[in-house]
Amino acid sequence: MRAKKYHGLKRVKLRQTWNKYNLYNLSRFRTPIYHAQTYFQQKWSAKSNSRAYHGETMLEKHWTRMFKPNIRAVIPMNPKYLAQNDGSRFAMGRGSGVEGGELKEIAGLPYMNMTYAATERRLDTAIFRALFASSTRQARQFVVHGYVKVNGKQMLYPAYQLNPGDLFQVEPERVLFATGAPKGLEKSRSQEGDPEKEIPQEDEEETEEQELDDEAAEVASDAESEAVAVRPNPRSTLRELLSQAKAVVEENPDASAKRKRSLREFQRLLRKAMSRKEEEPTIIGDMQTQLSELTSKLSISEGTATTERTDGRAVSTPGESLTITNEEKRQLEKALAIANQNPADPSKPYATPWRPRDYMSAFAFIPRYLEVHQNICSAVYLRHPVVRPGLAEVPTPFNTELLGLAFNWYLRRR
Repeated sequence: MRAKKYHGLKRVKLRQTWNKYNLYNLSRFRTPIYHAQTYFQQKWSAKSNSRAYHGETMLEKHWTRMFKPNIRAVIPMNPKYLAQNDGSRFAMGRGSGVEGGELKEIAGLPYMNMTYAATERRLDTAIFRALFASSTRQARQFVVHGYVKVNGKQMLYPAYQLNPGDLFQVEPERVLFATGAPKGLEKSRSQEGDPEKEIPQEDEEETEEQELDDEAAEVASDAESEAVAVRPNPRSTLRELLSQAKAVVEENPDASAKRKRSLREFQRLLRKAMSRKEEEPTIIGDMQTQLSELTSKLSISEGTATTERTDGRAVSTPGESLTITNEEKRQLEKALAIANQNPADPSKPYATPWRPRDYMSAFAFIPRYLEVHQNICSAVYLRHPVVRPGLAEVPTPFNTELLGLAFNWYLRRR
C-alpha cells in the first residue's frame, strides 16, 4: 500500500527511482497550468512538485537551511584573451562612464535549473547518481547499514556533504543486488531457449532432429541479417557448433553407429549448455577443461580446415573428424571466458547470470561532476555542479519555469 501511494497515478509525483510507475509518471508529467492561480499558489505548487523529486528524504527545515541563493556558473572565455589581460581594465572605469572593454554578454544560462544544486552533495543522492542504487531510499539504506565508505572510512550518515575530491565506494554485492534483475522472475527476452525437459526414449531422436533444424534455421537467419561484427556471444558460438555437428550427420549418412552416438552426445551437451536454468549451478566450468572436453567430443584438429567456403567458414570433410579453423577455436575460448565471468549462482539474492534491472536504461546516465568506476563500484565527487551556457549540471525532469517559481518560494522565505 505504501508503494502505491509513493508512486501515485492520480496525483503525479516524480521520484528519484527506477520504478516502472515512476517512469510512466515521468512520461505523462506536464507543467501545471498557472493562469487560474495566484502567485503564492503557483510558487507553492512548484515547490511541492519539485521537492517530491529533489531531496524527498530530507525534512523541509533541513532543506531550508541548505538552500543558497548564490548559484555557481561557468562562462567560457577566449584563452588567448585571458592570457593577455587579467581583467583589471574592466573594473578600472566602472561607475565613471569609461567603457571597460569588449566583454560580451552571454545569454542562455539556465540559472533556475540549479535551485536544488545543494542536494547533489548529499551522499545518498550521489550514490543514486552514480548508478550504485535504484533509488535514493535504497542508497540511504546502504549507508545506514554500513555498506558505504567515504575516503576509506565507513560512513553511516546519508546526509553527509561531499567535498570536491571525496571518494565514496559501495560494496559490489550490494550494487549487483540493487541494479540487477530480481530473483525468481521470468527470463528476459534476450535469453533464448527453454530448459531441457525429460522425454521418452523412443521419441528422443525425433525431438533432437527437430530441435537441430530449428537451431540451424535460426543460425542461418542470424548470419544473413547480421552484417556487422558484434561482441562474441557464447550462446551464438555454441549454436554455430551445433549447426556444424548437424551438417556432419547430414553429409555422412553411412557413418558408423559409434560415430552417430558421439555426435548426438555432443549435440546434447551443447543444448544443455545453451538452455541452462538460472537456479542451477553453471554448466560451463573451467574454460580449459570445457574446451578439452569439446575437443575430445569433436576430434578438433589444431590446423586449418581442409575445405573452406568463400565466406570463410570451415566445411566438414567426409572423414571421421570435424575440422575447424584456429579463428573459430579462439572465438570458442573467448565465448567460454565470457560465460565464466558471469556464471549462474543460486546462492545470490539476485538473478544469475546477472542482467540489468528492467527499465534501467531510461535512468542510466552519470552527471559531469562525478567520475565513476563501475568495476570496483567507486566514484569521485570531482566538484560542485555548475551552470553553463545552455546547460545545467543538476539532473532534473522539470523545466526552468517551474524551478524558477520554486526558487522564488525559498528566496522569499529566507
